[in-house]
Amino acid sequence: MPHLTRPRPRTSGTELRPGVGVPGYAHPLLARTEWGELARPGTPLHWVVLNVADGPGARPDPHCLEAAGRLRNAGVRVLGHLDTRYGTRNFGEVISDAHRFVDWYQVDGFLLERCPADHAGLPGVRRTVATLRVVRDEAHIVLGHGIHPHPGYADLADQMVTFSGPWSDYRWSQVAEWTAEYEPERFCHFVHGVPRPHLEEALRIARWQGAATIWFTDHTDRGGLADPWEAMPGYWDDIVSLVGTGVSE
Repeated sequence: MPHLTRPRPRTSGTELRPGVGVPGYAHPLLARTEWGELARPGTPLHWVVLNVADGPGARPDPHCLEAAGRLRNAGVRVLGHLDTRYGTRNFGEVISDAHRFVDWYQVDGFLLERCPADHAGLPGVRRTVATLRVVRDEAHIVLGHGIHPHPGYADLADQMVTFSGPWSDYRWSQVAEWTAEYEPERFCHFVHGVPRPHLEEALRIARWQGAATIWFTDHTDRGGLADPWEAMPGYWDDIVSLVGTGVSE
């Protein structure tokens, strides 16, 4: 078993039931079934990321507009994908992409992919997040670090992705002690290459490490040659069922 923290104290007697955050499927023309499945009533979605072409694209895409509109009409939060390139991308480019996401697709917030995680990156991310909240009122901001960042980032956004990687690493992962000061709703875990027999174990790890938003898939990155998030997991119905009912310890 991995090294896990003790469970956080709860103010109620209910079990933590994580929801699903979708990092971003392939274009709706290539993944029509996947996008359609997300709008199914009762699916425990926290949000879905829209990534048209490594961002909003050069012009409005009617297929993406339809897919995003269907989700928003179903009450699902849609986030625009913004690549910060670990803080090296021009600030103006990031904000310009954000404006296009809002103007063209009426997104509800943003995922800042490849977000800096060190102390030196804090001022730049703070500036970006503050501007994004002006671009979109009540924007839901997720910082896509992929690792546990400097604790100062916790005060900047609504959620942080504190793990993004393969199951072989996740099952032995450790959680930063400072995260115990925050509610599970602040943290997200994205894990690829999770075998179906270990799906319940993966959900327990997320619960014990205090991450309320998860995305687990049996797809892999094939050694960095593929995007493991772009297709629906082969056990999607199992995820919906397990997340919807909770997982016992």
